[in-house]
Amino acid sequence: MKQLFYILITLLCLSSCIREDTLSFPNTPQGNIEALWTIIDEKYCFVEEKGLDWEGVKETYLRKADTLTNKHYRELFDLMAQMLDTLHDGHVNLYSAFDVSRSSKWYEGYPANYDDRLLARYISDYKMAGGLYYNTLTDHPDIGYIRYTSFSSSFSSGNMYYVLSYMKDCRGLIIDVRNNGGGDLTNAWKLASTFMDSTTLVGYWQHKTGPGHQDMSEPVEMMVQKNDMPHKWLRPVVVLTNRRCYSATNSFVNAMRYATNAVIVGGKTGGGGGMPLSYELPNGWMVRFSSIRMMDTNKISIEEGIDPHQEVTLLSKDKDDLIERAIQIIVLKSVNL
Repeated sequence: MKQLFYILITLLCLSSCIREDTLSFPNTPQGNIEALWTIIDEKYCFVEEKGLDWEGVKETYLRKADTLTNKHYRELFDLMAQMLDTLHDGHVNLYSAFDVSRSSKWYEGYPANYDDRLLARYISDYKMAGGLYYNTLTDHPDIGYIRYTSFSSSFSSGNMYYVLSYMKDCRGLIIDVRNNGGGDLTNAWKLASTFMDSTTLVGYWQHKTGPGHQDMSEPVEMMVQKNDMPHKWLRPVVVLTNRRCYSATNSFVNAMRYATNAVIVGGKTGGGGGMPLSYELPNGWMVRFSSIRMMDTNKISIEEGIDPHQEVTLLSKDKDDLIERAIQIIVLKSVNL
């Protein structure tokens, strides 16, 4: 089953989604809304977790579609997008030839906790190794800093070797994944493995097995393998987070909770603790949604995000409060080691 999990991850990363057969609903506005509602009801893994009156959602949007015909395709798209947006899920999208729906409600109302204009105070210039931007802090050359903006940008073991060699005299390391919206989960596991000296359980996954909201498979272990990254950093490390840390980044932050010398600082991550597939509607539009639920080691869903060890909000205008806290933590931890 573990091998199946890694095969599944690879397929999802390469193809982004799995296409299923079209449901048998009429190609009318009402038929497409019923098809969309049924797909989510039977195949989406977070219906109950979202706490929605999903039956009520169906009645509301069918009623709103009463006056629409197939000529009103833009109005129908907007209506269906609004229906999906009630899920507040960045992994749920409606695709057509003229538009793609997307949700922003999962991060709205949270502190930004990131201002790239402040980074120049701490880093004068970046070196680049694959998708990793790195250097030591200007005023603290004994503290390393890595900025990783997207898990879609890969890095190799060779890249990591040169980064860690450059940091060899540092007492601690800051990993900044703020505003990282996710990408390839295998890159998340590789980065997390850098800070783990043994193969580590980081959670469980399960997939939908039937139309009922709780029709789920037995949980399967998610392991970060020691050999995913042969080069290790076992000194203090601080991970900086905010609400825009999503999907693979959310999984990385969850994994780092089980790294011995890691501290997570900043804001709650954005979640996205599911893996998506897609389904075709009668009119040919595609809906993407999560059908695999990811959980932590206590089998608690990580869909709604990961809380930091230390919550810090960016309030200052002339300094980055999260980096300042990270510096304090590294200095203290390195003294006590």
